[in-house]
Amino acid sequence: MRVEIWSDIACPWCYVGKARFEKGLAAFAHRDEIEVVHRSFELDPGRAKGDTEQVVDMLAQKYGRTPEEARGMEANVAANAQAEGLGYRTEGRDHGNTFDIHRLLHLAKARGRQDELLARVYRANFAEERSVFDDAVLADLAVEAGLDADEARAVLADPDAYADDVRADEREAAELGSNAVPFFVLDRRYGISGGQPAEVFVQALEQAWKDRQVTGLTQVGGEAAACDTDGSCEVPQQEVSDQRV
Repeated sequence: MRVEIWSDIACPWCYVGKARFEKGLAAFAHRDEIEVVHRSFELDPGRAKGDTEQVVDMLAQKYGRTPEEARGMEANVAANAQAEGLGYRTEGRDHGNTFDIHRLLHLAKARGRQDELLARVYRANFAEERSVFDDAVLADLAVEAGLDADEARAVLADPDAYADDVRADEREAAELGSNAVPFFVLDRRYGISGGQPAEVFVQALEQAWKDRQVTGLTQVGGEAAACDTDGSCEVPQQEVSDQRV
């Protein structure tokens, strides 16, 4: 059974949601028979390559908050990430266009290293002091994920490399009705939006496995924190304590 995950590296709930999904998958009896495919979704496609700014400044401007309030929003996300055993820096992170990262992830998919690169880029973006919007850093991360350095640099240098694959993923998300990420699709029958608790993923996997002859896409789980198409990732203040099935 295939699970497809639409996400963006700039989305903190995609980072947290990946960890929660993996916990749910680890508890699923048929986990070894699940194929996980990561799909592309850009939260800020209109931003030019090389146009970066600090995340705190971006949040303050987007939501009309003070820098202190924006730092509070980041601290709340950090608490959720840390509850999943993830590192999360609340200061000094960059925000920028993620198209090149998605192109590189498609190279990694072709080489069987997609999940390794995604995990490495997430960690660099959210937990380490490394800007994933720098081509040299991206090439280094690709090597750390097991890709060939020259091939990764060639993809980054060619704006057309894997561009059609990224756009195809984004069109497919729109066709499925997704306007926020993370968005999980189980065997093209069940859809899950947001960074749901691990228990929701376990239940959804079990249901999808049992009902493999069902057609059409059914939403599973209630509302959960996500990032939508205008780039908004505002965090519910009680997200940590309200993680209930």
